[in-house]
Amino acid sequence: MTASIPRDIPDLPAVPRPPKLLPSPVPATAVVTPVRRPLVAAFRLVTAVLALTGVTAQLLLGGPASRTLSHFTVQSSILLSLVMLASARRAWSARRPLSGALTGAALLYVTAAGLVHHLLLANPASPFAVPGSTGAGGWDTVAAHLLNTAVPVAAALDWLLLSVPGRLHLRQAAAWILYPLAYLAFTLARGELLLPGTEGRYLYPFLDVDQHGYKGVLGNALLLGLALYALGVLLVALDHIRPNPLRRRR
Repeated sequence: MTASIPRDIPDLPAVPRPPKLLPSPVPATAVVTPVRRPLVAAFRLVTAVLALTGVTAQLLLGGPASRTLSHFTVQSSILLSLVMLASARRAWSARRPLSGALTGAALLYVTAAGLVHHLLLANPASPFAVPGSTGAGGWDTVAAHLLNTAVPVAAALDWLLLSVPGRLHLRQAAAWILYPLAYLAFTLARGELLLPGTEGRYLYPFLDVDQHGYKGVLGNALLLGLALYALGVLLVALDHIRPNPLRRRR
């Protein structure tokens, strides 16, 4: 005989769903073996040396050190050299790369300085052209080309060929404008503190209050600021569509 099947079968408990996986606080470098990149470190070291060589030449040939160090080009090159030295050390020791916000800012500033030099200061068709801005020959020309051509090109090559894409974000483009705004305030305050007629009172012709007045200078600064922001947005966009040069092929 078989046991009778009970008429009322109790409800079975629901099968619990698999637990939802939470984002791991462990960084990827904790599970992925870090890789030393000596060639990348060497290239970044060379880029830093190029920038420091150009800055040193400008300090030796550009008159008073305080005036030379007040140039946006020199300041941005110093920043890039420090970033490249730190990045070279991290690549050599297989450590995590620097923040994309920092490396992107350094790239943006030296690129902007180079574009301003070639399109506005060294361009005879520009209303802000400066005679002899490419240097009078010798070390002047070398320093000008190092800071305004070689350094921006080297920084761009490092970004395109030796760094992982997708690390720049649109919100960073607005933050990158803070330093140029601070530089604008600095250079205008510096011009007010110097006596009229002082050589190099205003370091850039488009920021010359004596020639354009504050209204004209602020208008020029606004246009340059918008162009700089557009350049930053362009860098972010390119960073998200460019291929990954460091992806390992299987």
